[in-house]
Amino acid sequence: MAKIQFKPSTMLGPLPAVMVSCGDMQNSNIITIAWVGIACSQPTRVYISVRPDRYSHHLIKDSGEYVINLTSEKLLPACDYCGIRSGRDIDKFAEMKLTKQKGTVVSAPMIAESPVSLECKVFDVISLGSHDMFLADVVAVHADESIVDENGKIDFALAHLVNYQHGDYYRCGRQLGRFGFAAQRKFIAKHGKGMDVDMSKATLTKRAPKKKK
Repeated sequence: MAKIQFKPSTMLGPLPAVMVSCGDMQNSNIITIAWVGIACSQPTRVYISVRPDRYSHHLIKDSGEYVINLTSEKLLPACDYCGIRSGRDIDKFAEMKLTKQKGTVVSAPMIAESPVSLECKVFDVISLGSHDMFLADVVAVHADESIVDENGKIDFALAHLVNYQHGDYYRCGRQLGRFGFAAQRKFIAKHGKGMDVDMSKATLTKRAPKKKK
């Protein structure tokens, strides 16, 4: 397949479009961020990258805390709005009719309408150029009960999350497979005779016998 070369850029996607809340229950703000990701799994660490001139930068730096709130399709208008307006001028919680919800560990409020919220405590700040990276430990995770199944697992398909790709938002939610499913295809091909196969999850279940007429 032929490729066309472009100049160096942050041509990486899709990225989660998240609403990061900061400050405290009285003086708070929401900043929309796509420069966000997982830094480490053990210990559980994430990062967000924020321009120093953004209003939220000093709130996060002074408090050493923030909350990453995942964005659903329903929240997308608020997410976009919080990315183009400054907290210096308006109360984004009030403008977007969002609810501040007290966390269990950090002082920064969660967004009650978000399907998943991650409370984070900053342990390091790295100045990289246009952005400062706030590395943080995830100290608590909260999920709306409507997206948690009977086994206590978050069903992200029910969260209707969105992602961001170079200026555009896209819908998430269609499951194409589960981690490790490609390696299990050979096993399924070998042992799947007489079994019902779910290739999206790479699972086998015994096929029910046909009823005699």
